[in-house]
Amino acid sequence: MNNWNFTGRLGKDVETRYLPNGDAVANFTVAVDFGYGDKKGTIWARCSMFGKRAEAVSPYLMKGQQVAISGELSERKWTDKEGVERTTQEVRVNDLTLVGGKSEAQPSKPAPNGAPAKAKSKLDDFDDSIPF
Repeated sequence: MNNWNFTGRLGKDVETRYLPNGDAVANFTVAVDFGYGDKKGTIWARCSMFGKRAEAVSPYLMKGQQVAISGELSERKWTDKEGVERTTQEVRVNDLTLVGGKSEAQPSKPAPNGAPAKAKSKLDDFDDSIPF
């Protein structure tokens, strides 16, 4: 069984490209921390996701976003520009979950200038000196 499960943060924004047949491919790296104290370290996991799921999730995968990944480890070989054969390992993502809320890198939308003031509630009139 080849099943890898981990949680980490994206190192940079997702790169989405399209194959000649029109299928989307989303590539991203995830920083996975391990250990603690002096023995703490980070492993960078290369990840790829394919098809409609890759297209759907790409707008949400930005640097710093925390994700939980489940997938299969695979090995990919290619020849670089100098003609040297290269090999890399990557996780083919089967399941991706966005963890946590909006990342700190994404600013929240400011309220419009003409936004109405907060309406006063009937509860605002209660006396705070009630003993219970």
